[in-house]
Amino acid sequence: MRPGPGDRAALKHLIAFLDRERLIPAQRTPARRLTPVESCTLAYVEYLREVRALSKATIINYTPFIREFLEDCFGDRRVRLSRLRAGDVVNFVQFQAQHLHLKRAKLMTAALRSFLRYACYRGDMTLDLAAAVPVVANWSMQSIPRGIPPEQIQELLVSIDRRTAVGRRDYAIILLLARLGLRSGEVAFLDLDDIDWNTGVLSVRGKSGLRNGLPLPADVGKAIAAYLRYGRPQSTSRRVFLRAKAPFTGFRSACGVGSIVRHSLQRAGINAPTTGAHQFRHALASQMLRHGASLREIGELLGHHHPQTTSIYTKVDIKALRTLAVPWPGGVR
Repeated sequence: MRPGPGDRAALKHLIAFLDRERLIPAQRTPARRLTPVESCTLAYVEYLREVRALSKATIINYTPFIREFLEDCFGDRRVRLSRLRAGDVVNFVQFQAQHLHLKRAKLMTAALRSFLRYACYRGDMTLDLAAAVPVVANWSMQSIPRGIPPEQIQELLVSIDRRTAVGRRDYAIILLLARLGLRSGEVAFLDLDDIDWNTGVLSVRGKSGLRNGLPLPADVGKAIAAYLRYGRPQSTSRRVFLRAKAPFTGFRSACGVGSIVRHSLQRAGINAPTTGAHQFRHALASQMLRHGASLREIGELLGHHHPQTTSIYTKVDIKALRTLAVPWPGGVR
């Protein structure tokens, strides 16, 4: 008999439950000897946690870059940080930056500077190679926001089967993204107490932790209510949207919402600008701009705290930008 979909996850939860209740012998795995690179990386992680008191997310983001840097420089050999030179750092950054998104490349250079300062702190290096880490070019507003077209949004919503519990959940999530331009994390961590049904106001916690009250459109409220009444599993969780498989808890991160968007687009066969949830946010801002909304109004809806963040959408209105173009000397060629 072959295992079915979800059997592996269910078995994992069962074993974890039996282990917590001490109904089965403790799982023992033989200790594996760490490689020199792993030992050095682990010591750096302990430094970030105990001395620098950095967040878990920062440590998780930094660690892979440092491990890869050490493997590139030392391979399986003994790690001798005193032998590192500026050329090793520059060559690594130049090679890696070609294959990374701008934000990841900047994160990589931040991780390297942190690690090289750590090496000086330990006394393993006399040279301050942190200054040798190249700066990744970061042109302000270099790209045009890619929003999903309105017709594709409508096609996507129509394709979702709202006769099922999962369909009701996914429809409500995508409608929230499209109508209010919420971030995926704001949708994932939305609580039942964040919805005031009497006044029709949705309280959203933004990136800075501040609350932003938004009017709840009628169609969005109707979709959420349909999910809560006929699709949401019974659970003690206060999250609005829950996982479709046991344990019925809220999403662990914003990735859960991103996964719903990606799979919904694939099932509908829609070739959208991207596969992520942020394209709905870009689409709403671009549509508001074309209908005459000011950048301040767009920024207030999207929860922007700095005008510069919203100003990137001025690049979307190509027709308006053409009126600002200076004529080419000598006429059109």
